[in-house]
Amino acid sequence: MPVPRDHEFFVDPSRCIGCQACVLACTECDTHRGESMIHLEYVDRATSIQTVPVVCMHCEQPTCAEVCPADAIKRTGDGVVQSAGKPRCIGCGNCVVACPFGVPELYIERAVMMKCDMCYDRTSVGKKPMCATVCPSQALFFGTRDEVRALRPRSAPANKFRFGDQTITTRVNVMVPRGPAVPAQIDVTAAMDERPHNRGLRLPVIDTSDPFAEVEV
Repeated sequence: MPVPRDHEFFVDPSRCIGCQACVLACTECDTHRGESMIHLEYVDRATSIQTVPVVCMHCEQPTCAEVCPADAIKRTGDGVVQSAGKPRCIGCGNCVVACPFGVPELYIERAVMMKCDMCYDRTSVGKKPMCATVCPSQALFFGTRDEVRALRPRSAPANKFRFGDQTITTRVNVMVPRGPAVPAQIDVTAAMDERPHNRGLRLPVIDTSDPFAEVEV
């Protein structure tokens, strides 16, 4: 039974609180053998505590499958890119290097690549992925676009990502702020050089010499 086409995966990095509930829930999937297939990354650990969950983006033309010499990685008709099949996977690691999102993981002791398959054993029978069921801030959401539109009126889903001259379309969406014009695609390489704007913080501080006076800093 295929994953319904009107049900999509939405990632909202701005809502991630770094609780790692998704990481632990992912280990409970029977197909993962106790391993977590979701990454919880720090955006800029030296200056921020902001985290972002990283799942397989399930590309329309998966680079990981294109570079696999053993034809071990398959994309199902409903757009889900599966983990490498053990009988075919030779553990070469080509997919790990080729993925622009840094998702596949090579388990050397098993000589096999494993990655997020959108909990195919669940989503193909009408259930939500494990990570989306436990995320307390709904940074991970699985549902329809109408549901997301109602829940996130100030955000819009984007599923086109530009890496230099290459544009990749994915089944998984990333929520971006809804400004005057929603970008047609996210230029990933250009965004790597962006820096957050300095934000001044003004707090009323009590002057100890005069407890009734306030000074702004």
